[in-house]
Amino acid sequence: MFATLNRWTGQLRRSVLALPLVILLGGLMIGISELSFGGADSQLERLMLRSQVRLQIGQTLQRITDAESGQRGYLLTDRTDYLTPYRNAGRDVQRGITTLQTLYQQLGEPDSQAALALLGNDLAAKLSELDEVVSLHQAGRRGPAHELLLTGIGRDQMDQIRQQAEQMLVAENQRVVIGLSNVLSVLLHGRAGVAGMTLLSVLLLAMFLRQSRLVDRQDAQHQAMLRAERDRLETEVNQRTAELTELARHLETAREDERARLARDLHDELGALLTAAKLDVARMRPRLQQDLPDLLPRVAHLIETLNSGIALKRRIIEDLRPSTLSNLGLLPALEVLCREFADRLALPVITAFEPVKLAPATELTVFRMVQESLNNVAKHAQATVVQVSLQDHGSTATVTVQDDGSGFDMGHTGLARHGLVGMRYRVQAEGGRLSLQSSPGQGTRLSAELPQLPPQPELPELPHTSALPLQPEQPALPLQA
Repeated sequence: MFATLNRWTGQLRRSVLALPLVILLGGLMIGISELSFGGADSQLERLMLRSQVRLQIGQTLQRITDAESGQRGYLLTDRTDYLTPYRNAGRDVQRGITTLQTLYQQLGEPDSQAALALLGNDLAAKLSELDEVVSLHQAGRRGPAHELLLTGIGRDQMDQIRQQAEQMLVAENQRVVIGLSNVLSVLLHGRAGVAGMTLLSVLLLAMFLRQSRLVDRQDAQHQAMLRAERDRLETEVNQRTAELTELARHLETAREDERARLARDLHDELGALLTAAKLDVARMRPRLQQDLPDLLPRVAHLIETLNSGIALKRRIIEDLRPSTLSNLGLLPALEVLCREFADRLALPVITAFEPVKLAPATELTVFRMVQESLNNVAKHAQATVVQVSLQDHGSTATVTVQDDGSGFDMGHTGLARHGLVGMRYRVQAEGGRLSLQSSPGQGTRLSAELPQLPPQPELPELPHTSALPLQPEQPALPLQA
């Protein structure tokens, strides 16, 4: 049963009829309350009218009784002050009958109006009998008045009036009891209706709150599942990012190793071949000058070609593995790179380099980034000036390459910008962060923030002692050409 109610309340909660149903329940409660109030108010109003009826009947009966007592007092004492109740009785009785007629009309009871008509006739007859006796007494005919009084007509009329009034009072009392019962019934029905609607509302509210708690619990579980899934995805993304970073580091290391191997092969093998060929030509030149002087221009051209090949070999070796970076350091290597770029393209390059302490792999990353950026400037930027800077920020170093060229839309880099992606992974592999700013017509600014080496603690000086034998100085290893 509860499962069915939960299903219904769940459907009702999601239905568009939920709000109209709540409004309907509220309207029913207000309607039941108003109906109960209206019924009770109507019954109480009728009970008030009946209390006035009973009061008027009692007052009318009292007035006719007072009139009869005043008549008898006057007959016994001849004092006219006893006639005051008698004189007022006619007016008061008539006013009471009129009031009763009005009340019965409001109540809408024809039977009561018929009983009131009988009472009115009896009262009129009694008043007529009182008037006759008083008139005979005032006329000096006390004998006939006394005989009329002793006939018992007045007593019979009075008994009939009392009986009729009592019947009317009994009927009114019964109607009052019925009216009170109706009031209690109306109140009971209203109470039952309000209690029933209240219980129904409380039940619906309880079911709604229970369903809301279930929905909230399900939402919480769903949110927990989403958070868990998000954490799992974040962990997987971080893992994949770490793997990609490691892969990028490995690829860059492999590429640099391959470049170094190619540079060594070019230097050792191709360099040796070109040098040997140049020496052979140099040896042949004196003899050719004696025996075949006509071949000297060709020999000179061959020597120039060999010199160009040796220069090309050196430039390729420098591109593959910059010797200035290994021999002189990062700052001179960047100065040479920027100067050669400026000379080759006849483009001003503004440099600002500060001494920094970077790992060898990080220095190579900075050099390659500047080299790749300058190549991009030469290919795409159409710039008029280039700025290259290397700044020391304590624990980090910042390298920046900025031009005033055509720029590009960063939202549509396309596959042609894969060099930027490679630089980003290379910088991230060294623990750094790469940022790029560009827009059409506003130039491009490429910046990388890389960690510096922590400062090395100063080693304390060892005390000099003659007990330790001095090691012979090792000769320095010769540098390869």
